[in-house]
Amino acid sequence: MALEDPVRGFAVAVVREDGHWRCDPMDRAVLANLDAAITDLRRIRSTGAVFALLNVDDEFFVIVRPVPGGVDLMLSDAAAALDYDIAADVLDLLRVDPPDEDDEEVWPEGDLAILADLGLPEGELDVIVAEPDLYPDEQLAMIAQRCGFADQFGELMAKMGA
Repeated sequence: MALEDPVRGFAVAVVREDGHWRCDPMDRAVLANLDAAITDLRRIRSTGAVFALLNVDDEFFVIVRPVPGGVDLMLSDAAAALDYDIAADVLDLLRVDPPDEDDEEVWPEGDLAILADLGLPEGELDVIVAEPDLYPDEQLAMIAQRCGFADQFGELMAKMGA
């Protein structure tokens, strides 16, 4: 993907603090730059959970969650690294080789237990990611539902026109 090509999709910062969820839009520039997404998330001050849901070009999604000493990542489709810099950056941080161009199978890479402490066990996230009939925005809505911030996520999506 050329640098001048705009990346469609949306980026949402999700915060859980004092038992309450908040969803805020992130600059769409983070859809093309993993470092920018991580930096933006680290600027959010919270005593609770902070993570981002990135729907990149309606092709795949990335969950980014800063943790002490690093960042946890989950990429819904490893093959996206062949066409998208942000997906390649995720695999690079995970120290995972990109798939072969001939490989047509879709599989996630990263920490499938990334949201387990927030109500989404690894096995359930794996089922959501593996559902071939769902678009990334639908998968992210299911994640929001399972974790308990579906209302906040839905309101933000409506405001963003997504």
